[in-house]
Amino acid sequence: MSIAARLPWERAEGKVQPWHRDRLAAVYVRQSTAAQVQDHAESTRLQYGLAERAVTLGWAPSRVLVIDEDLGHSASGADARPGFARLVAEVGLDHVGIVLGIEMSRLARSGREWHQLLELCALSGALLGDLDGVYDPAWHNDRLLLGLKGTISEALCRYRHRASYADLAVMPPLRQERAAGRGDGQERSA
Repeated sequence: MSIAARLPWERAEGKVQPWHRDRLAAVYVRQSTAAQVQDHAESTRLQYGLAERAVTLGWAPSRVLVIDEDLGHSASGADARPGFARLVAEVGLDHVGIVLGIEMSRLARSGREWHQLLELCALSGALLGDLDGVYDPAWHNDRLLLGLKGTISEALCRYRHRASYADLAVMPPLRQERAAGRGDGQERSA
C-alpha cells in the first residue's frame, strides 16, 4: 500500500525517529471540570489510552509519562494548570520526544499558549500526536495544519459557549466519524 493511501495516523513511521524514542512520550490528559470527567468518561478513557498509542509508536512503557494533574481543573492560563506547566517544562528541557493528546489544538487554552507550545516543540524536536495523526511542528505543512487546528479550536470555543472537545459529540475524532457511518470521505475541518 502506498503511503498516500494510508490514513494519517498510519504515516507516523517516517516522522518518529529512534532519537525521539530515547526521550519520553508525554501523554497530556485534561478536562475542564469534575462534571466533564464524570459525564464524559469515554473521553477520559481515550486520553489515558494514548499511553498505549505511544507504545504502538515504539516507546517502551517505562518511557511513557502521563501528565494528568489538570484533570477536572478549569483554568484560563498556563499558570493555573500545573500539568500544562510541567508539560512545557519537560518539552523545554528536551526530555520529550512526542506529546500526545486527544486533540492537539486543545492542549493550550489560548492561541498564544498553543503557538508557544508549537514553537517550543519545533525547537526541541518534539513531535505532537493525536487521534488524527503525528505531526512535526518543524515541518512547514504540519505546522500549518497545527496552526489551523488551533485557530479553529479557539474560534469554536468562542462560538459555542462552553463547548468542549471533551464532549465527543461536539468534535468527534475522524475515526469515530467514519466508524459512525458518515462515509462521505470528507474529513472534519479541525
